[in-house]
Amino acid sequence: MMLDEQIHAAAELFKKAKHVIAFTGAGISTPSGIPDYRSPNSGLWENVNPIEVASMYGFRQNPQAFYNWIYPLTRLTLYAKPNPAHEALVKLERFGLLKAIITQNIDMLHTRAGSKTVYELHGHLREATCVHCFTVYPAEPIIKQFLEDRKVPKCPKCGGVIKPNVILYGEQLPIAQIQAARDAARRCELMLIVGSSLEVAPASELPMLAIRSGAKLVIVNLEPTPADEIAEVVIHADAAEILPQIVHRLEAIA
Repeated sequence: MMLDEQIHAAAELFKKAKHVIAFTGAGISTPSGIPDYRSPNSGLWENVNPIEVASMYGFRQNPQAFYNWIYPLTRLTLYAKPNPAHEALVKLERFGLLKAIITQNIDMLHTRAGSKTVYELHGHLREATCVHCFTVYPAEPIIKQFLEDRKVPKCPKCGGVIKPNVILYGEQLPIAQIQAARDAARRCELMLIVGSSLEVAPASELPMLAIRSGAKLVIVNLEPTPADEIAEVVIHADAAEILPQIVHRLEAIA
């Protein structure tokens, strides 16, 4: 199908479905200036060993390595703004079509855009926790201080290292979030997948859970995904360009 036909087909699926959810990955935030993890020359895993810089074991052994690696991401995330793809999902929620967003992203751009029901499977940069006494702090002042001095944040109460509430390798996904996401996948009639390679488990298993429960898939992603062959509509393009067009077409045919 031509692009215009794909957009129309996606809008028709939205129109017919009573329960739609979105599943988003790094690709929805790259138009906001936040790099993804795997793209050549720009991905966050470029020239680093993820186990050394982004695992819980590595964090405990050398928190400075983690903070050195995450430094550019925290700066970009702190000042990033939602793009038209995030805003299109807000409109779909306000229409009453989109019931929930499941995201692998930690950048909080969905909630900044105004989305209400968001399940953040990999955590977020909204809070940070001392790994010794488990005191929870608002993350923004800690991040701003770190961006100024590049020092590992320490807990004012016990002196322990403070870690952002993001999920590192070796940590379990937040139970409440993953359970809510699985329930949403089982209940939906249509899952919109945006900007995810669908390569990271267990989050990548959610589309298959939706399919087994009778749902249809619409995929908007720059690169092919393992689920392309079972999706009703697949659009390999920039989500910030495509999602607003789907919403506009949906408004026209509603």
